[in-house]
Amino acid sequence: MKRSLTTLLVLVVTLLPALAEEPAKVAVPPPATQPTQADLEAAFTARMTNAVLAGSYTLGNAAPKKDRYTIVSVRKLKEDNWLFQARVQFGSKDVTIPMIIPVKWAGDTPVISVTELGFPGLGSYTARVMIYGDQYAGTWQDNVNKEHGGHLWGRIERAAATQPAAGTTKPVEKH
Repeated sequence: MKRSLTTLLVLVVTLLPALAEEPAKVAVPPPATQPTQADLEAAFTARMTNAVLAGSYTLGNAAPKKDRYTIVSVRKLKEDNWLFQARVQFGSKDVTIPMIIPVKWAGDTPVISVTELGFPGLGSYTARVMIYGDQYAGTWQDNVNKEHGGHLWGRIERAAATQPAAGTTKPVEKH
């Protein structure tokens, strides 16, 4: 028995360093196929065209309020600039406003990124809004009244198929 124990100890002491140096053979799955930037942009266009951003926003420390934005269409222009055709409804007015808005990419995630962007009759805003799957979340700030700002979040839903509203104005560009 003593000889068996001694033999076992010799084997363990001899083989242990060799086993410690040998990397473990673990089956590693192949890397997932990453979508190209063109694929990401096509998916963003499809998700945001004929979409409604339905959610909530905050104004300072006040309780959240419901909010709704209708996006008629989205298409890439050049570099980070995208043309958003947004439907705006105020009382009896129903117009589609073309807006040129920068969209940045954080990996596979588009971020609507406006800094002091002016909209005629609507004011000037700074915002960062992240889109992921069928959700959005971000921050916003009114550049004229610095006390007006907060957070916004919600879900992206399909809008009922409609034609763009009449009364379209010229695209708004950052100056």
